[in-house]
Amino acid sequence: MKIKTQTATYQEVISKPHAPHEKPLKPNLFFRTLMRLIAVPDLAATHFSYSGDDLSSLKNQPCMVLMNHSSFIDLGIASRILYPRPYSIICTSDGFVGKNWLLRHLGCIPTEKFVSDVTLLKDILYSVRTLNNSILMYPEASYSFDGTATDPPKGLGKFLKKLGIPVIFIKTEGAFARDPLYNMLQKRKVDVSATVRILLRPDELQRMSPEEIDAVLKEAFSFDNFRWQMENRIKIDEPFRADGLERILYKCPICHKEGMTQGKGIQLECSNCGTRWTLDEYGQLKCENNTCGYSHIPDWYKWERDEVRKQLENNTYRLDTPVEIGMMVDHQAIYMIGKGRLIHDSTGFHLTSDDGGLVYDQDPKASYSCYSDYYWYELGDIICIGNKQCLYYCFPEQNGVVAKTRQATEELFKLVTGS
Repeated sequence: MKIKTQTATYQEVISKPHAPHEKPLKPNLFFRTLMRLIAVPDLAATHFSYSGDDLSSLKNQPCMVLMNHSSFIDLGIASRILYPRPYSIICTSDGFVGKNWLLRHLGCIPTEKFVSDVTLLKDILYSVRTLNNSILMYPEASYSFDGTATDPPKGLGKFLKKLGIPVIFIKTEGAFARDPLYNMLQKRKVDVSATVRILLRPDELQRMSPEEIDAVLKEAFSFDNFRWQMENRIKIDEPFRADGLERILYKCPICHKEGMTQGKGIQLECSNCGTRWTLDEYGQLKCENNTCGYSHIPDWYKWERDEVRKQLENNTYRLDTPVEIGMMVDHQAIYMIGKGRLIHDSTGFHLTSDDGGLVYDQDPKASYSCYSDYYWYELGDIICIGNKQCLYYCFPEQNGVVAKTRQATEELFKLVTGS
């Protein structure tokens, strides 16, 4: 999927009117059916099936549907399970660029990822209480990088308690293995399934504290896709399965150099020390001499996170990289304003354009994570920062920084907030 871009100057972009707020719509049966039909080819190709609780007991009452986020097929899975129930989809605002009318009629509600959004809460309440819609939400907000869960945002339990409607949880298996984000949109031959649970009923929400609800959510969002693949002997023998693996395994555990690894074919190699790993058919790394760091990819990724945390604590962490800058202020286009520089350190993000027009600073407390993505709309890897007035899409020239920046944002938020 691509996105409309347009070249402009910073001054031209900031003078544009912002996209007006529009109330959510109730998707009619035609658009609900369209969503389901569009998903048929992907679901058929993956022999999709699901099991779990019977949702007919909830009849037509609105529900909050929470789902783990692995790949684009997630929307198709939801349409298969929830049809013909009308529901609103919480989705990233950049998805509306050039497609505003269609996404509105499909029931989508735009929001900026990892940006405080009171308007979103009001839109959800309107959708549930006025339109009688269910809500489909991916509380992790972004695709998993390493196949493990990201904790849902704190405060979600409080909001669910206020909302007071049944909470459904859909957990997918195989979706990540089929199309992991790092692998350049190259799909593998993997069957996909899902489990559906009525996680919390209104009477349970009423008697539980927000903290207890948050604990239930955290337990539900606990999984490891690479471990699932290994334990269930899910064979992935595509010859490109390690392509792009350096996006998440950016730091060599042997020589500790960053940005020197390269995933290609079925192997990952560090060009600094020459260490080489093979990604086997069951998602495990095997080193040529069998003594090279980690065999389980999430363990390697966690070690990188721990290393970032140490750098933050020692005040030695710093990202300083040239970037191409895109801006979004409306749903007409992503406006490419030229080159600039992105700095991230213990004081937060600092973005400037080479022409001196753009100067943007973002405090570490602004968000518990940052919107980062690989091969974003087929344009490139991005780090996105910003606020309700404007989002800045930064395409770094430096390799291996997207995952580290996301980890650093999350760990820095924990340090400055004591969470």
